[in-house]
Formats: sequence, structure tokens, C-alpha cells
Amino acid sequence: MADEVVLAYSGGLDTSVAIKWLIERYGMQVITLTADIGGVRDLPAIREKALGIGAVNALTVDAKEVFVNSFIFPALQANAIYEGQYPLATALARPLIAKLLVDVAKKEGANAIAHGGTGKGNDQVRFDVSIAALAPELKILAPAREWGMTREGTITYAQEHGIPVPITVANPYSIDENLWGRSIECGVLEDPWIEPPEEVFTWTKPVRETPDEPSYVEIGFDTGIPVSLNGKELDGVSLIQQLNQLAGEYGVGRIDHLENRLVGIKSREVYEAPAATVLLKAHQALEAMTLSRSQLRFKEKVATEYADLIYNGLWFSALRDDIAAYVSSSQRFVSGTVKVKLHKGNCLVVGRKSPVSLYSYSLATYDKGDIFDQSASPGFIHIWGLPVRLQAQVQLQKEKTKEE
Repeated sequence: MADEVVLAYSGGLDTSVAIKWLIERYGMQVITLTADIGGVRDLPAIREKALGIGAVNALTVDAKEVFVNSFIFPALQANAIYEGQYPLATALARPLIAKLLVDVAKKEGANAIAHGGTGKGNDQVRFDVSIAALAPELKILAPAREWGMTREGTITYAQEHGIPVPITVANPYSIDENLWGRSIECGVLEDPWIEPPEEVFTWTKPVRETPDEPSYVEIGFDTGIPVSLNGKELDGVSLIQQLNQLAGEYGVGRIDHLENRLVGIKSREVYEAPAATVLLKAHQALEAMTLSRSQLRFKEKVATEYADLIYNGLWFSALRDDIAAYVSSSQRFVSGTVKVKLHKGNCLVVGRKSPVSLYSYSLATYDKGDIFDQSASPGFIHIWGLPVRLQAQVQLQKEKTKEE
């Protein structure tokens, strides 16, 4: 009996070709697994496509809820944004898919797992490292890393083998999408001087087509997790879906990022992330109200480290567990409501409130009701500035005199 391999299957070009290639190259029986994490429009059609290409079984799973609650929201609580721009949509999905692949492989008795990561991309690292952490006994195959075909060659292979794919030489974009965002690369986007053509965007309207009047959205948070829109409680999946639609109507969430890949090259990536853009800004604004200055400063460092871990495929690492524990603790009092204004491609925080706010009107105001004791300031300044005065007198003034 031929060996069985479980293939992470999106229905796109590379993974569709991979089914046929694994059969021809290794003589393996291919079981495909398609996880719906918000970017799959027709699971039955994808399943039939996999079977038509030659898969012996095509499995599907609705993983949207676990994706949101166990991956997206922990990253949101951490304010994880890679290089200050990328909300990590694809990077967050890979460890979840790896876990699902391992579960299926063990259940089906397969001895290998395959994915569509290329030899110069980040996904190969995320899949390989995650699978090895969860099931080191399983063999890992990456057809697109092995077959040596160019993008055009892969399209030709698909055409020659009667594999239906939505990509052509004239429309060569590589697209990945889930609830947290949509990524687009290849084609003209590989020239960082060329403005992304409007055709690559599907979630966000161009600014010229957005409404003239702004829209205001109130987002309720409980311990750093969004739980309501405009006063209506929603589950995480519905909240993100609705916010993607609303913010996208106002052109919010377009990102053009020249990012540093883990493998050492720079890559031009275009993203659409309406809900992620809004929620990250709102969450940061609420933290500014409910965390102390020292907490905020330290958490900025943690956010960078957390984002790097996700981007670099280290979700299933002890360090990620440790940092996640700190992030969870930091969110104990991050509860309240943030008001954002959506208008002409922009998302602006215009209001925030919390029952545990560290902002005190009576301390901040310059009007009646001010309880701040300004008479204490001279003494505070005297003590605060003591090290500066001492160093200036003992060292800096002598140095200046010597120079003169």
C-alpha cells in the first residue's frame, strides 16, 4: 500500500499542482485538508476539485472560531504587528493549520505532511517548525520547494495536466486570505516602485469611492478582547467579519509593506486588513487609558518580540508560552469602550472610556475642580533633576571649561 500524505490544501495554484506532483513523484496517496479560517468561499467546490485532481480523500474543517479565540485575539492583546505594519494574518494561520494537519495525519495513519510553502518564503519555516514541534516523527514535504518550477512553469504544468486554477500568466498574483487579513504578492507588485493596481484589492474600496460622510464605531472590550460593536454583543468571528465589511467600505486597512523575510530577503507585500487595523488601534488606545506608563513602555517591547515570534514560525515555543502568560496578565484591566472614526481611508480614535481608567479629569483639568497640588512640583523637580545638576557641576562644566 502506498504511503499516505496529508496536504494543506487551499485550492490555489501551488497546492493544486502539488496533488498531482506528489502522486507522480512519490507515488503517494494524497489526503487534502482545507481549513476554513475566513478565506474559503466554497468548501464543497474545493473538496470536489481536490478529488478531481486525484486526492483519495478531501477533508474540510471550519476553524474560524478557534482561529479567532486562540490565535487572533491573543495576538491582538499583545498588539503584535510585524515591523510596525503587518498584522500577521497569514503568519497567525500557519501554526493552526499545522496543528490540524498533525491531528489528521495521526487519525488517518499518514506518515507525512505536505504544504505549499516555497523555498524562499516564510511559510515553509512556519509549517516545518510547527509540525516538527508537534509531531517530529512525521516526514515533511514541500513540493513547491522541490519541483524547481517558476511561477509561469507551475501554471503551464497545471494547464498540461488539466488542473483548473484561477491564476494565469496574465493574472499571476499569489493571494492568501483569512479573517484577519488578505495578502497579495507576485506580478507587478514585485517592483516596489509600481503603485499596486486597483485590481489587487477586493476588501477595501478606493478612497474616491468611499462615502463622503464619516462613520463612527464604538468597540467594547473586555480584558483586551473585543466583545461588541455599537453596543451590540457579538462573537469574535461575527465581530471581525462585520468590521472587515464596514471598514473596507471606507477604504481602511490597505498596507504596502517592504518587509524583511526570515530567509534574509526583502519582499514587497500588499495587505488588506480592515478589521485588524481598526481593532489594533482601538486596543492600543484603551491600553493607553488603563495601563500605567511603565506597563505601556515594557509592553511595547513585548509586542515587538511577540510579533517576531509569530512571523518567524515559533508559535509552539516555550518563549511564546511565557510571553503569552505576561500578555494575558497585562490585560486584566483593559476593559472599556473605544470610539473610532472611519473616513476616506483613515481610522482615527476619537473617544475612549473605561470603568477602570487611570485618566482622572480632576487631576488633568486646568478648569474648576482641579485637585492637582501644583505647590508640590518645585520639590519634585528638585529631586528629579538632582542627578543632572550633580553631573553638570562635577563633570560637564569642567569639560566645557577645559575646551575653552
